[in-house]
Amino acid sequence: MILLDTCVVLWLSSSAAQISRPAAAALRAQSGNLFVSSISAFEIGQKANLGKLTLPQSISTWFPAVLAQHGLHELPVTGAIAAQATLLPTLHRDPFDRLFVATAQAHALILVTPDLRMRRSRRKEALTSFSSLVAARAA
Repeated sequence: MILLDTCVVLWLSSSAAQISRPAAAALRAQSGNLFVSSISAFEIGQKANLGKLTLPQSISTWFPAVLAQHGLHELPVTGAIAAQATLLPTLHRDPFDRLFVATAQAHALILVTPDLRMRRSRRKEALTSFSSLVAARAA
């Protein structure tokens, strides 16, 4: 089971040009087992509000439509996850990344992210890159 970070959700919603073919195949193989943190809706909405991202409709309409289109399951950020995120070593200053790692740990999910700093940490085997995801599926 896999937790997608916000970048991956955005890539999936935009025809996935940034996702390699082997990685896209690995994600398709996990169909029904792909999860997204509710914090991704906040992060995407914030980027849209700041003009860093243009959405074809409001975030409150766009986000659930993307989840439905790609068969993604939304996970809420609970108090326990938020508390766990504060206990993690600092990967860098982005609090969203800490919430993704804590969510992956709480639900025993593999976090798929292009973020090199998170992938380097390998915290409790909760993190992976697309290449290692593909390698794990091929083995």
